[in-house]
Amino acid sequence: MTQTLTPSEAQPGPERPPAREKPKWYRRPWIVPLFAVAGLFVAARLPFYLTFDTGDSLVELQDAFPETHYLMLSGHILFGSIALITCSMQVWTWLRLKHPRVHRISGRLYVFAGVLPSGAFALTVSLMSTVGNDGKVGNVFLSLLWFGTTLAGFLAARRRDFGAHRRWMIRSFALCWSIVVNRVWLVLLVLVLLPFRDTYYGGDTDALFEDVAVASIWLSWVVNLMIAQWWLDRRPKRRKSPRPATKVAADA
Repeated sequence: MTQTLTPSEAQPGPERPPAREKPKWYRRPWIVPLFAVAGLFVAARLPFYLTFDTGDSLVELQDAFPETHYLMLSGHILFGSIALITCSMQVWTWLRLKHPRVHRISGRLYVFAGVLPSGAFALTVSLMSTVGNDGKVGNVFLSLLWFGTTLAGFLAARRRDFGAHRRWMIRSFALCWSIVVNRVWLVLLVLVLLPFRDTYYGGDTDALFEDVAVASIWLSWVVNLMIAQWWLDRRPKRRKSPRPATKVAADA
C-alpha cells in the first residue's frame, strides 16, 4: 500500500541551527606567539626604566631635563607594559567566552591602568623627544588615536553595543602593538637605506638614522591601523550548510 503525505507533512519543520562550539584555547595558533612576543618585549625594556638611573635609558634623553625625561619614559613604559599584556588578553576568544569575568577585569585594567596613564606619559614624552618635529607629530597623533579608539570602545561596551566595542578595540589593539612593530620597521628601514649612506646621505650616519626613526614612527601605527581596518571590512567565508532531505512519499 502506498501512502501519500500531505504538503504540510512533506515539508520538514524548521531546524534549529547547530550549537556553536566554544573554541578551544589551543585552536588559536597565534595566541601563544602573541603572548611570547609581548612578554619578551616587556622583559627586554622594562628593567632599564626601574633603576632610576638615567644612564640606563635606551632612548636618548633631552639635555636640558634628563631626569624628568627619564621619569616620564619610565611611567610610559611601566603602564604601557600593562597595556600590552592586557590588550593581548582582550583578543583571546577562548578567554572571553570561557572566562568573561577575567575578560572584563583585564579590559578595565587595559583602559585605566594601561592606556590612560601610559598615553598621558606618551604625550609628554613625545614633546620632550630628541627626534625631529616630524617624529614628534607622528607620536602625538599615535597617542591621541590610542586614547580615542580605546575610549570609544569602552563607551560602546558600557552601552552594551558589543559589535562597536569589538571594532574599536581591534583598532586600539593595533595602535598598542605599534610600539613592538616599530622595532621591526627600524631594522627593515636600516637595511633598505644603509646602501645609500655614502651617496644620498654623504656619509652622514646620524642623518640616515634620524630618517629611519621618523619613518618607523609613522609606518608602525599607520600600517597597523590599515591592517586592522582591512580585517574589520573583510568578508568572512560562509560555511556551506547541507541541504535537508525531503521525503515526499513513503511505501508501507
